[in-house]
Amino acid sequence: MANEIQVSVPDIGDFKNIPVIEVFVKPGDTVKAEDALMTLESDKATMDVPSPASGVVKAILIKTGDKVSKGTPVLMLEPAGAAVPASASASAPAAPAASPPPKPAPVAAAPAPAASSATAAASVSVSAPMSAPAPVSVTTSGSASLPARGSSPAHASPSVRQFARELGVDLSQVSGSGPKSRILREDVQSYVKGELAKPRGAAVASAGSAGVGLGLNLPPMPQVDFSKFGAVEIKPLSRIRKLSGGFLHRNWVSIPHVTQHDEADITELEAFRKSQSDEAKKKGIKFTLLGFLMKASVVALRQFPEFNSSLSADGESLALKSYYHIGVAVDTPNGLVVPVLRDVDKKGLLELARELGEVSERMRGGKITPADVQGGCFSISSLGGLGGTMFTPIINAPEVAILGVGKASMKPVWDEKSRTFQPRLMLPLSLSYDHRVIDGAQGARFVSFLTQTLADIRRLVL
Repeated sequence: MANEIQVSVPDIGDFKNIPVIEVFVKPGDTVKAEDALMTLESDKATMDVPSPASGVVKAILIKTGDKVSKGTPVLMLEPAGAAVPASASASAPAAPAASPPPKPAPVAAAPAPAASSATAAASVSVSAPMSAPAPVSVTTSGSASLPARGSSPAHASPSVRQFARELGVDLSQVSGSGPKSRILREDVQSYVKGELAKPRGAAVASAGSAGVGLGLNLPPMPQVDFSKFGAVEIKPLSRIRKLSGGFLHRNWVSIPHVTQHDEADITELEAFRKSQSDEAKKKGIKFTLLGFLMKASVVALRQFPEFNSSLSADGESLALKSYYHIGVAVDTPNGLVVPVLRDVDKKGLLELARELGEVSERMRGGKITPADVQGGCFSISSLGGLGGTMFTPIINAPEVAILGVGKASMKPVWDEKSRTFQPRLMLPLSLSYDHRVIDGAQGARFVSFLTQTLADIRRLVL
C-alpha cells in the first residue's frame, strides 16, 4: 500500500553484519512507537531495533540468524496515521523476504565512532573491548581459538547457529554433512565430542586477538546435580552477565595481572567537594568523588604514557594514545557496565559530574548505545559506595590498566611536624596493570603519583 513505510536498522555505531538473535513481531501485529521489533547481538552489546511509529506490521524482511548493518531493511509497517514519520527509511525499495543476508565483513579493530543514535537501546558488557573478536571454538582445555581470516562463511540454519553459540562452537571449524555442505545439529555435536576426546596435553591454539597461547590444560568443570542435596532454584544469567563473562575470563587468563595497592589522603579533597556540593545540587548536579578521580587519572596518565596505551595483537608494539577517554563502571540491575567519558582532560569537574550522572541514568534504564562503551583508555571501578577496601579489578582489554577504588575511612596518620597522630580520611586504591607493558616499578610510581595528586588537588590544574 502507498502508506506503508520501510523500517531499517538505525545508527548502531561502528558495527556491521550483526546477527539478528530474536524477532518479536510477525505480520499482522500492532506495535506502538519505540516498541522493540527485534534484537541484534554483537560481541559488545545487544541492541533492540525500535519501531519508528505506531502501526501494523505488514511484512518481515529478515529472519533470526540474518546479519544486518545500519540501513538494512527489516520490515514493512503501515502507520496508524496517514503521515509517514521522517525517522522511517522509505527511500529504498522493500527487499523481498527471501533476500540473502549481507556478506559478513572481516574481523578488524573497531575505531571509536564519533557519535551514535540514541534510538538503538542496548545492554552492554562490563568489559567491552574496542576490537571485535570472532566466535570462539571449543577446545579440551576450555581455551579459545579464532577462525582463520578469510575463511568462507559457514552454512547453517538459525537454530543450528543458536545451538552452536550456546556451546561456544565456531561454525567455521565444523564440517557440514547436509546438502551443499550445510551444517546440521549432529555435525556440531560430533565436533564437540571430537574436541573433548582429544588428549588434554595437546597444544592449544593461540588466543588470536589476545596475542597469547593459553595452554591451560585444565580438567573440565564438574557437572553436579545439586537437587540431590536439597531444594534448588535455577535462575538464568542476565544477558549482560553472559556477554561480559567471556570477556572477563579472556582478560583474566590472557593478561598477566599485577595489582598494586595504596591509600590516598583525601581529607582536603573531600572538604572541598562538600563545600561545593550544595552549589552543584542547585544546578541539578551530583558532585561526587568520581570526577576528581577521573581528572587525577588524566594527570597521572600524562606523566606515565605507557598506562595510556594498548599492546598490539602480536605483542611487538604499543599504541600510545594522545586522547584521554576514561571508562567508569556503573552498577545496574542487570550487572556492571562501563560507559566511556570522552576527552576528560578538556572538561571541568562540574561538566564531568553532569555527564556521568546522565550516562549512569541511561545505563540503568537500558538506553545506551555501543558508542557509549567504545574507545576507553583507562577504567575506574569504584566500590566505595558499597564498602570494602582493597580488591583486584580485572583489566578491560585492550586497555593496560584499571583503577579500583574502595571505601574511604578515617585513620590515624603520623604527622611528622606535630609528632602526633592526626585523623585523616584515607581512600584505598587498587591498580591492576598488564605486566607485559608495565613493570612493578612503573606501577608503584603511578600509584604513588596518583595518591599525591589526590592529596593536593592543586595538582589537577598543573
